[in-house]
Amino acid sequence: MADAGNRETLATDVLIVGAGPSGLAAAIRLKQRHPELAVTVVEKAAEVGGHILSGAVMDPVGLDALIPDWRLKGAPVGPDVTRDSYHFLTQKADFVFPHALLPPQMRTQNGVIVSLGDLVRWLGEQAAELGVDIFPMTAAVDVLRTGDGPVRGIITGDLGLDAQGNPKPGHAEGIALEAKYTLIGEGARGSLARKIIGDFDLARNASPQKYGLGIKEVWEIPAERHQPGKVDHYLGFPLDNATGGGGFAYHAENRKLYLGLVVHLDYADPTLSPFGEFQRFKTHPAIAPLLEGATRLSYGARALTAGGLQAIPDLAFAGGGLIGCAAGFMNAPRLKAIHNAILSGIGAADAVGEAIAAGRQHDRIENFGQHVLSTGIGKELSGVRNLKPLWSRFGTLLGALLGGVDMWCQTVLGFSPFGTQRWSTPDRSKLRPLAEVTPRQYARPDGKVTFDRSSSVFLANLAHDEDQPVHLRLTDPAVPIRENLPRYGEPAPLYCPAGVYEVAEEGGAPVFRIHAANCVHCKTCDIKDPAGNITWVPPEGGSGPNYSGM
Repeated sequence: MADAGNRETLATDVLIVGAGPSGLAAAIRLKQRHPELAVTVVEKAAEVGGHILSGAVMDPVGLDALIPDWRLKGAPVGPDVTRDSYHFLTQKADFVFPHALLPPQMRTQNGVIVSLGDLVRWLGEQAAELGVDIFPMTAAVDVLRTGDGPVRGIITGDLGLDAQGNPKPGHAEGIALEAKYTLIGEGARGSLARKIIGDFDLARNASPQKYGLGIKEVWEIPAERHQPGKVDHYLGFPLDNATGGGGFAYHAENRKLYLGLVVHLDYADPTLSPFGEFQRFKTHPAIAPLLEGATRLSYGARALTAGGLQAIPDLAFAGGGLIGCAAGFMNAPRLKAIHNAILSGIGAADAVGEAIAAGRQHDRIENFGQHVLSTGIGKELSGVRNLKPLWSRFGTLLGALLGGVDMWCQTVLGFSPFGTQRWSTPDRSKLRPLAEVTPRQYARPDGKVTFDRSSSVFLANLAHDEDQPVHLRLTDPAVPIRENLPRYGEPAPLYCPAGVYEVAEEGGAPVFRIHAANCVHCKTCDIKDPAGNITWVPPEGGSGPNYSGM
């Protein structure tokens, strides 16, 4: 936390960090209800949507509430979902769950397959038409705050620093953006959200957030294999029973296949590679035939929240609030978050708009959380609150079965036999020592269906000036080799899906190297490092992936 110092200071009424679905929904709602307010959105990507990655099958309830005539306005959505199937994969077989056995909480009415990046770009256009000021290439690096006082805005990052932090030609110092209220919508494990949650002790009544790593590719497949609107979700292979997560294959428009795997980051085996497991997933007999004669178009990875209701922190702090996946509104069993992100932006906008209309600013809006959760988010997440903790505790097979029983009991009987399951340890604490596991081996990629990290990251269209300060900070640079290597085999090169980390040999001794220019901003290292030694901070504005169609 910092004050403005000698920086240039600009003022606005409401400041929103992150031009994702929650941030843009909040901006649009504010201007719909309070057109006189000045609303400003800052986004670290080079353009709106450039860092957005999601599956994605969207429940339209959020967009219906925000822009009821979104179809008439030309929102860029793909086909309506025509079939939504859940599968369990063994190494060779594919078992489809009978649809009638799926609890209502697992079903999506009127689902639409979307590129969230394209949808967010369109939302940005709608916001701009209403008079919202949107500033891409603007990284929010700190919170504007004096001492223990309220949040009064943000400080943006400098442009034009070299790797040692010295100004280069063309250097521009970051500015202070001051607002009556600041909404934090950075997505899962956002850097400002992390600071605010800690400094205001917002998670004091919540269980530690659980996370997953989602890896996604977009393929163009032959027309004879393409079934627009077909949606498939997979449990089982390639993940073992002790490792949570699952795969997906969505048939989008124009012969596009959205293919991905989510690995929950509370896994225990330090030799597991989510990237490697995704390559294995593509070799399964249920998946591989789809990719024959197909072309891989893009690749990306992003952490997502999976803790659900019990892991949601207090949403309000003095001077603003948390929205979207910065707070953690993902419905993990349904693998749906877009609608809740939009609904959270709507609820937050209503709370902030009322407060400003009453002449208030910089205070804690006591009913902020109520505004957000009463949009339908609280009810939805309550109905699935136990599936992830049961899954983590009992494994995929028994955990999914007990989760199904729990959801049906809530539907039919109106109560849960498991109450509300809680947990007390973060994902990073789950790793077992290397000596207790049999190291996994991953096959060499074939370059047709399976690939290495470097060729994959190339498709993320990364843009990092290598001569800028490293944005992956080690609290103690000696920890990776001194502690993580002997105990866990240093898992960073394995859990990172982008080839950022390397253990090499130099002068006959192991050294830990960081290739920050490879980073796709997934935040996995900030979550999974067993020592909690790595902190992800925003690099220079405009750096990172430039996703297209993700």
